Amino acid sequence: MTAVPPQVVVASKNPDKLREVEAVLARMEHPWQIVRGLEWPDVDETEPTLEGNAVLKAVAVSEATGLPALADDTGLEVDALDGAPGVHSARFAGPEAAYEANVDRLLADMMGVEDRTARFRTAIAFVVPGSEPLIVNGVVEGTITTERRGDRGFGYDPVFAVGDRTYGEMTDGEKNEISHRAEALRALVAALEGSRGSTDSPDGA
Repeated sequence: MTAVPPQVVVASKNPDKLREVEAVLARMEHPWQIVRGLEWPDVDETEPTLEGNAVLKAVAVSEATGLPALADDTGLEVDALDGAPGVHSARFAGPEAAYEANVDRLLADMMGVEDRTARFRTAIAFVVPGSEPLIVNGVVEGTITTERRGDRGFGYDPVFAVGDRTYGEMTDGEKNEISHRAEALRALVAALEGSRGSTDSPDGA
């Protein structure tokens, strides 16, 4: 990557994810203007890994819009379920499953299970037209609760606890300070700033 682009498209049609990405970026110094209101064809997430799906989405949206694109894919990995739902987190209860159905399936699968350790993992791909994707990750360790707690956030937030509180019990600001998505976005901004620093230096040092 030869330069940090001035504009970027967030490659998601999920309003909850869009809102969270923009809120996290607003908390840090980042180098872009976020371009909103663009359209692109739906992208089938057919890769077996979070990183692969993030790259699929970022490449497709960058090609469709002609702009740099940032895409993430996020999975909840539960140790007692051998890492499931993982890459299938958004459709754990079926291809068109809503948040509630996915949480219901998770709680049912975890009923009576003692080991409730889990983690949220986010892979972000950043694609500038004509350049190779830049991929970063963010991970937060936690546990799966035995019932829903809190009414904030989205997805699995009411059953994923970090310490003694679920994401669903945290304010948006609290979650956006510590979340897996925030970790990945911080890593992305740091990587891009490092790239800019190295290319701005006359001797490449």
